[in-house]
Amino acid sequence: MEKKASLNIIAAAALWGCIGLFLKLLTAAGLTSMQGVALRALVGCLFYGLFLFLTDRNALRVALRDCPWFLGTGVCSLLFFNWCYFNAITLSSMSVAAVLLYTAPVFVTLMSALLFREPVTPVKLAALLITFSGCVLVTGMFPLGQETISLPVILFGLGSGFGYALYSIFGKFVLDKYTPSTVTFYTILFCAVFALPLSGLQNNLAALTNWQVWAGALGVGLLCCALPYHLYTTGLRDAEPGRAAILATLEPFVAAGLGIVLFREEVTPFKLLGMAAILGAVLLLNVPSKGTQS
Repeated sequence: MEKKASLNIIAAAALWGCIGLFLKLLTAAGLTSMQGVALRALVGCLFYGLFLFLTDRNALRVALRDCPWFLGTGVCSLLFFNWCYFNAITLSSMSVAAVLLYTAPVFVTLMSALLFREPVTPVKLAALLITFSGCVLVTGMFPLGQETISLPVILFGLGSGFGYALYSIFGKFVLDKYTPSTVTFYTILFCAVFALPLSGLQNNLAALTNWQVWAGALGVGLLCCALPYHLYTTGLRDAEPGRAAILATLEPFVAAGLGIVLFREEVTPFKLLGMAAILGAVLLLNVPSKGTQS
């Protein structure tokens, strides 16, 4: 079960790594980053909701008293981390924002140790260190990172990592009562409901006539939102939150690889070393411990 959970999380991270492909279409059509977030959640919610309506209507049933949990996964996590992340990008650079975002596994590991008594093993600590080092190398902050990072950038960046981490925490609690399908759908629904008025998408309806918007929306909503969140939530049900968060950092590895292959981004020894470090950390976490069964 644990091996299958890891594979689900790795698959989710790989799909998240493709976000940039579709966001390029949305921004090229004139949408802002937050409008892209709102459209991503809206499309993911509509299509995933329709899928559940046709295949598993029981998954759409929740008790009103449990809505605060979905406020946690959808608003406190999904929406909050996107808002902080895009602010960090606006005030600094993609590289700085990405590195600060991937402080998330540290937050998850600490909170999991406190809330779930998840053991902080030497292997997990080593994987955390290797992962963060790999992210720094992949994003180009080292050895070229000479820019000054302001306090607002640090706060927004750490906020994005904290918000990202909250999904694993809230998700673990709510999975005791609901299926991954239910958790995924209501997470995206709550994100869409709160993101739409904040994004101002309703004031940019003219952009919706562009084919790039529809192509980007379908890709980012289905392939990069509904499907990976379903896979990640399914994996989270049978995996420790801290382990899941570290495995999910395969995302920048995939994003960097796509950038090199599709957009001919610069290939440097440091970037390749960073990609190898992230992959190595994932493999390290999947080495069976003595006395365990795969």
